[in-house]
Order: sequence, then C-alpha cells, then structure tokens
Amino acid sequence: MVLIWGVNFSFIKAGLREMSPLVFNALRFPLAALTVFFLLRRGGRLFWPQAEDWPAVLVLGFVGNVLYQLLFIFGVDRTLVGNASILLATTPVWTLVLSVVAGDERPGRLVWVGVAGTVVGMATVVFGGKQAVSLGGATWKGDLLVLAGALTWSVYTVGSRRLIATYGAVAVTAWTLWVGCLGLFLLGIGPLSRTPVAQFSWLAWGSVLYAGVLAIGLAYVLWYRGVERLGNARTAAFSNLTPVVAMAVAWIWLGETPSPAQLLGVLVILAGLTLARLGRERALLAHAGASRSVG
Repeated sequence: MVLIWGVNFSFIKAGLREMSPLVFNALRFPLAALTVFFLLRRGGRLFWPQAEDWPAVLVLGFVGNVLYQLLFIFGVDRTLVGNASILLATTPVWTLVLSVVAGDERPGRLVWVGVAGTVVGMATVVFGGKQAVSLGGATWKGDLLVLAGALTWSVYTVGSRRLIATYGAVAVTAWTLWVGCLGLFLLGIGPLSRTPVAQFSWLAWGSVLYAGVLAIGLAYVLWYRGVERLGNARTAAFSNLTPVVAMAVAWIWLGETPSPAQLLGVLVILAGLTLARLGRERALLAHAGASRSVG
C-alpha cells in the first residue's frame, strides 16, 4: 500500500503533462469504481445502505471524493510531489483536531505537542524548498490546495463515523467512491470530449491505469486488510512512510531534489505524527482502564 501510494504521486505528475486534471479524474475514477465493485463482489460483501442514510452517503461522497479529489489533483498539478505527499500526510492531525471540536475526543498534552510539531514541520517543508514560497512563487497555490484537500478528507473521515459504525468502513468507502465517480465524470466529460485522447502516450495511459486501478481500487482494499490484521494504529504508522517513498521516487524520476530544510521538515512531521498517535493511544488505554475500574 505504501509503495503504491508513494509512486502514485509521480505517475499523476507524469499524466498531467498530457491532460488536464479534470480529464485525468474523468478517466481514472471509473476504473477505480469498477475495481472496487469487482473486489467487493468477489468477497461477497456487496450491499446497500438503508433509504434514510442515502442523503448522508451522497453528501459524504461529494465531500470525500468530488471536492477532495478536485483539491488534490489541481494541487498536485501546481506543486511538487514532495510538498503534496507530506502535506497530505498531516491528515490524521486535522482529523484529530476536528474530532476534538466535535467533542468525540479529549487528547492530552502529548497529543498537542505532536500537533504543534506537525504544523512546524509542514511550514518547514513548504517554505524551505529551493523553489521558495512567496506571493509570486511557483508552488504555494498548489500547496494551499493540497492542504485544503487534507482538511476536506478529515471532514469526510469525521463525518462518516456514524455510517462506518453502522455498515463498516469498506462499504461506506465503496458507496462514497461511486458517488464521487459520477460527479467527477460529469465534471470531466466536457473537457474529455475536446481532448485528443488517441494522442496520449503509453505513459499517460499507464498513469491513468495506475492511479485508478492500483492507487484507489487496490490500495483501499489493502488498507482495510491491514486494519483487520494489524489494527488502526499500526496500519496508520506504516502509512507515514508514504511521503518518504513519494519524495524518493520524485527525486529519481522527476528530478525534484528536496532541500535540507525540507528533509528536516519531513522528519519533524513524522515525529509529530508519532507523538500525536502515541498520546492518543495512551488516552484511549487510560479511558478503557478507567471504564473497567468503574464497572
């Protein structure tokens, strides 16, 4: 999963050299939707939500796939792979902050130290690159779009908790993906009709296949298989390696050489994410212990 997602950023950048972001999404999301549908049918787990839950599925599908994917793809198109991958890696921190705002969690001091470290590291990555961020800089708009995407995915994560508790994560992910697929295809069908797709190179078509079938379809299944066998915390810990893989591949393939400040920022972010998760796990264990003692 980490390898697939890490390499995906460079494939997307390669594909966007020959097609617009809307065309790229319109081509890859039907492939992703078919892949998830096929895998779920093979597993015998295909079912549908109750009628009263369809409005929530539609809203979450728009937020978690249409809105998020637009911010993500336009952001990646306007920034460096390294910046995009590390900014997206901060999603668990924003999810935690939103959970606190929603009243779902009450983290301790260690968690907030991790959150602060992540923010500092994120600023170091964005402002410490050789292509420095400024009002006329080349990457700052893309960085902001990717960061907005991370926040949007956090809203989707927190907002989907009730449905996931009722139906399971795999089913909710599939339903919202299919809703998003319809929206993204409708948004891209106009530009797609004006695009000479027959002139795309094999690399462009390969990037569409990779980003749709592997990075969305297969990787989602691998994620939830990891959650089932390793648990949420350990699976999420592995996902922290995604920006490391992404930056290494972009360095070799695209020539995006990270600056020393950016490498330091990556280390600070990974440390911040680790501290936030450790603090969260300690709080959950303490809460569980208190509940048992009261019982």
